[in-house]
Amino acid sequence: MTSTTPSAPALTRPSRSAPRPPSPVPVLAHLVIWGGAAAVLALWWSDTRSVVGVAGWLTGAGRITGLLAGYTCAVLLVLMARTPLLDRAIGTDRLARWHAMGGRYTISLACAHVLLIIWGYSLESRTGVVDQTTTLVLHYPDLLKGTVGFLLFLVTAIVSARAVRRRVSYETWHFLHFATYLAVFLVFGHQLSDGADFTGNRSARPAWYALYIGAAALLVWYRFAVPVRRALRHRLYVTEVRPEAPGVVSVYLSGSRLEELRAEPGQFFRWRFLTRGLWWAANPYSLSAAPHPAYLRITVKASGGHSAALARLEPGTRVLAEGPYGAFTARRRRARKTLLLGGGVGITPLRTLFETLPGEVTLVYRARRPEDLALRAELDGVSAARGATVHYVVDEPAAYSSPLTAEALRGLVPDLAERDVYLCGPPGMTQAALRALRDAGVPRRRVHHESFAL
Repeated sequence: MTSTTPSAPALTRPSRSAPRPPSPVPVLAHLVIWGGAAAVLALWWSDTRSVVGVAGWLTGAGRITGLLAGYTCAVLLVLMARTPLLDRAIGTDRLARWHAMGGRYTISLACAHVLLIIWGYSLESRTGVVDQTTTLVLHYPDLLKGTVGFLLFLVTAIVSARAVRRRVSYETWHFLHFATYLAVFLVFGHQLSDGADFTGNRSARPAWYALYIGAAALLVWYRFAVPVRRALRHRLYVTEVRPEAPGVVSVYLSGSRLEELRAEPGQFFRWRFLTRGLWWAANPYSLSAAPHPAYLRITVKASGGHSAALARLEPGTRVLAEGPYGAFTARRRRARKTLLLGGGVGITPLRTLFETLPGEVTLVYRARRPEDLALRAELDGVSAARGATVHYVVDEPAAYSSPLTAEALRGLVPDLAERDVYLCGPPGMTQAALRALRDAGVPRRRVHHESFAL
């Protein structure tokens, strides 16, 4: 197995493409999602002749929340199916935020559905809440399975809560999320067996099947079939691991027909390294060099067990890569001038954009110490080759530090409000930067943010 690792990444000329208008896909996606919710409410309305008494109102509200919870489950699956159209037009980061917000709605609707149905049925049958719960779970078709699915949803919601999420590794959190597929499967049967809007409505039943079968088909194809097909075609493997800064390494990879991956600067893959201790987890890492027909490169900081282990990878290690993903690319550019604002190892996607974005580009790279400025020699080389500006800001020593405020950013980039801004860094730095950019008058639509908290 011969190595194709270059002595240094070859520089790529910036493209000459003009800024693009905003994509209509995010607006259309919102319209489709809310249109589907309206159709679900219309289904309940058409099947409800009258609502009588407190029990009737509680049961009716339980039916509505149950229908909406079932609908949002399918929507959440579609959002995370990694469909290329949605991923490139909306962005993985934005889709993940939609998914997280939708997950909170789904859990709230599911909890409301359970409580309202039990309460309404207990009033109607004049039995206690505990007796009614036992009757529903043990004697209604598929409701025992539905209860197990509901409990799995609750466990996933607890693990995903911000206070708990900080204490759970990415690998554990990602693995537990697979339980939601089982939860959806268990709950689906209960919806059709017990839902009044499906047992007596011949047209609603096939429509619900079509919704879930469509979501399942997208998941199976884009999250499983496509990655396996690409793995067999491209046969990626590690060629070299190079240290870049304290705790930071670059991993070079090669394979077959890499140009067919059609990766763009700023995008990332989910990498699964087929070696002991790493094969079971697929972690997201951005490309840190412009895609090349002979090799790909990622640069990783040791911030957990998985990332730390990459420094010990052996040349020849086989790799499965899912992607490319993300819309943190030149497609988002709206202005002719750009500011790239990065912190720590968040410099990795910005390194590729600094080299390839057209127009006037300025890079501001923040780190704790000078030795933590990964890829600095490459950034200086790109700056010199294209006549771009790069500013390094470190916390130590204090003489070179600068607060992350609107005034400080305008001092480095006087025409800041006229620029697009690509932002990537740790969560704390990112939040401070978003506040500073807002205070500096940068329109929200021109701040392109890549989350570094996955």
